[in-house]
Amino acid sequence: MNTTLKRKARILVVDDDPGLLRLLTIRLRAENYEVEPMENGAQALAAASRFRPDLVISDLRMDQLDGIGLLKELQIRWPGLKVILLTAHGTIPDAVHATQMGAFGFLTKPVEKQELLAQVHKALKISGFVDTAEDWRAGIITRSAAMEEKLGQAHMVAGTDARVLITGESGTGKELLARAIHKASPRRARPFVLANCSAAAEDLFDGDLFRSAEGGTLLLDEIGAIPMRAQLRLLQMLQEKSDGPAGAEHTPPNVRIISTTNRDLHALLAGGQLREDLYYRLNVVHIEMPPLSRRREDIPLLVAHFLAELAKETGQRKIYAPEAVELLATSEWPGNVRELANVVRQNCALAQTPIIPVELVQQSLGGTQAKLPSFDEARDEFTRSYLSQILQITGGNVSQAARLAKRNRTDFYKLLGRHQLVPDDFKERSGG
Repeated sequence: MNTTLKRKARILVVDDDPGLLRLLTIRLRAENYEVEPMENGAQALAAASRFRPDLVISDLRMDQLDGIGLLKELQIRWPGLKVILLTAHGTIPDAVHATQMGAFGFLTKPVEKQELLAQVHKALKISGFVDTAEDWRAGIITRSAAMEEKLGQAHMVAGTDARVLITGESGTGKELLARAIHKASPRRARPFVLANCSAAAEDLFDGDLFRSAEGGTLLLDEIGAIPMRAQLRLLQMLQEKSDGPAGAEHTPPNVRIISTTNRDLHALLAGGQLREDLYYRLNVVHIEMPPLSRRREDIPLLVAHFLAELAKETGQRKIYAPEAVELLATSEWPGNVRELANVVRQNCALAQTPIIPVELVQQSLGGTQAKLPSFDEARDEFTRSYLSQILQITGGNVSQAARLAKRNRTDFYKLLGRHQLVPDDFKERSGG
């Protein structure tokens, strides 16, 4: 087997005992796993967004954020991510309770090597971990942290049968993400069927549609546009699938449901245009795709990709002048990636030379002005986001938040006031 085509499973290990943390890291790396060791739950939660683990192994008893608290936060952010808890003998009842709350399992200290590896192997297998590298996401061009976060969520949920609702502006790549989830899932060898709900007749949602996706994935594209009578029929089909007796003829086949929309579903719910019971049936895991304005670092990468694709089609290789690339990267893109692709195609068709000038881009954009935020605006936006995240992690505890930020309490309170953040606003979830 060509191992270069594989990627290592990523395991986040969390323990406040440095010796045990080092031992677990060494053992797992020896088995060719990619391991990220963390000394506490708060650090681990912050690292999860960057590292995108396939599995988390965490100590149960830790200061600041313990294993139970970490488990709850991980379940909220990445449903489907498996968590194994480490316990001392005296905390086994707590660990049993944790498994009832959704932990995959627990290991007692001292951790026996073979039991550790067996649990890890089983957890990764059940999670649907795909080791055939990144081919499942090959259609998504990105180096953006915001997009990597969404891809991490997608990969984690791919190993489950949970229904997924993908929202986002037109042209952000919702269908691409749905296809990526299918490719990363155990259903990847079965059909991927797309149903256009914006033109849905009531009889679209019949047994034939579900049977066409037997064992695979059914994508309900633009679920926000589905007519009310068709909503009722779809709800009936989903209820039969979930509640119907095993083997009953009316029960639809084994199909994974993914839905997409660019509409505001909450507004549709409030206006009575979308059934609440259907919404909750479809919205088990929600992934919101970021607009191009939140992943500007991807624009040069996407432009290079589109130029390469056009070169294959036409046999003519063209590039943008540096100032033209700068204009593309700083302009507004209401149509997101789709609009960017159209502009690149138009520029290539109209360019008289191999180098596309900035004037041609200006014409295509119709005088759109660059709206990249200033350095001060970008810094303020980052600071507010960072402070919000750290308050969320600590449940609004200012002392803990200040320690994590390595600031004294007085300075930290000043920062909160400057960015209009109230610690009490972050305390509700921590008590749950």
